[in-house]
Amino acid sequence: MRYRDRTHAGEVLAAELRERRDWSEPLVLALPRGGVPVAAPVAHALDADLDVLVVRKVGSPGRPELALGAIAEGSDHVVWGEVVGHRPPDLESVDGVVALERAELARRIGVYRGDRPPPAVAGRDVVVVDDGLATGATAEAALRSVAGGQARSVTLAVPVGPPATIERLAAIADDVCCPMPRADLVAVGTWYVDFAQTTDAEVLTLLGR
Repeated sequence: MRYRDRTHAGEVLAAELRERRDWSEPLVLALPRGGVPVAAPVAHALDADLDVLVVRKVGSPGRPELALGAIAEGSDHVVWGEVVGHRPPDLESVDGVVALERAELARRIGVYRGDRPPPAVAGRDVVVVDDGLATGATAEAALRSVAGGQARSVTLAVPVGPPATIERLAAIADDVCCPMPRADLVAVGTWYVDFAQTTDAEVLTLLGR
């Protein structure tokens, strides 16, 4: 099975999530950009507020495609991924990369939310949504960012991901919903028929802004 597109993946997630619990003031936080079209059907099905939780990968100096870790809004912490065994690399060598990613993080927050403060999570059932897991670094950064907000519960919802990564993140979230755990996952996009890049304009439309 492959998802037709991100909207279809969100519909499959929504069907599973509706049956998982009685949701209390649910809040769906999408990881932009690709997580937003997945999250929109989820928010609709749960009658939830929809917003974004902005995250950025931290690439290796000189090899930006190799994700060493990730950062998320609301946290000064860098989550180091499996590539470095969750041990910080030589900080001097990555300080410049982290600084650039923090600047891009701030820019995207301005684009997607403007001057609005991030939504309060205290006492709410929060669902963090992305279009898939690879290393899980960005999802982990997002979950750890939400963790200090006194949410009633935090659920990670992703259409596809490796079982080992799902298991690792299940130790951070209260629940992980992944309809298609794939040990043979090489790239998230291979499990979609249409995995075209989501644009900022599409994100803003889905957020109603």
